[in-house]
Amino acid sequence: MRLVIGGYAQGKLEYVLEKYYLQKSAVWDAVLPDKKREPNDLVLQDKPVIIDHFHLWVKERILAGGCPEEEMMAFLDVCRDCIIICDEVGNGIVPMEPFEREYRERVGRLLIRLAEQAEEVERVICGIGQKIK
Repeated sequence: MRLVIGGYAQGKLEYVLEKYYLQKSAVWDAVLPDKKREPNDLVLQDKPVIIDHFHLWVKERILAGGCPEEEMMAFLDVCRDCIIICDEVGNGIVPMEPFEREYRERVGRLLIRLAEQAEEVERVICGIGQKIK
């Protein structure tokens, strides 16, 4: 598993597609592939699955009453060859709304867990990748 983080509109997806010679058909936008429904989509010609806008998936799962932490770890048990792309949501002004604070904190803590398990972690700024791990 590889993790790519960076600010909004910094070229993370384009960077990943170019670096790994992938097509947009490998991209899942703010959703995790469900092996029960799409068994053939988890392996796209020996190419990794790309989860883009991971932070939005986390928000949706929290709002739906799910547990994104457990769901993501279960997904990684099934699909280790993936690239997770996430906006950095913990910078800037602390939101007044309790949900927004909880959401940001949970994204941050989940990214810590993912970074620990990742083979590689990169931060993309202005379309340029910087290796962190």
